[in-house]
Amino acid sequence: DANAGAAPVADPALLAAFHGQAGVARIVDDLVDHAVADPKLEEIFHASDLERLRRTLREQVGYILGAGVAYTGRDMRAAHKDQGINTAEFNRLVELLQQAMDREGVPFPAQNRLLARLAPMKRDVVTR
Repeated sequence: DANAGAAPVADPALLAAFHGQAGVARIVDDLVDHAVADPKLEEIFHASDLERLRRTLREQVGYILGAGVAYTGRDMRAAHKDQGINTAEFNRLVELLQQAMDREGVPFPAQNRLLARLAPMKRDVVTR
């Protein structure tokens, strides 16, 4: 859990706004599906183990939203060190996450609470 990059939220209403862990899974699947098909991002994900990526993103988001799941992935710096991600690519991924949350019907204030937890990770993800 120490590698999740953020402490879990202690407000069960936030997880409910995401429709529980099932909603988190749908959002992650939507995000990954759109990211691998996006011309601006497809190269980043070309050599990725997409099943592992989906699993660890579900764990990470679920952990941060207080779903009581453990995060078993690497820390953000180690996970992204060889990907050469730039700010534009990071921002595009955030846009796709926002769109996935919109499609799931997550209210805007709840989206912002998650994004506020994820934003500090940018310094470990963006390497160029």
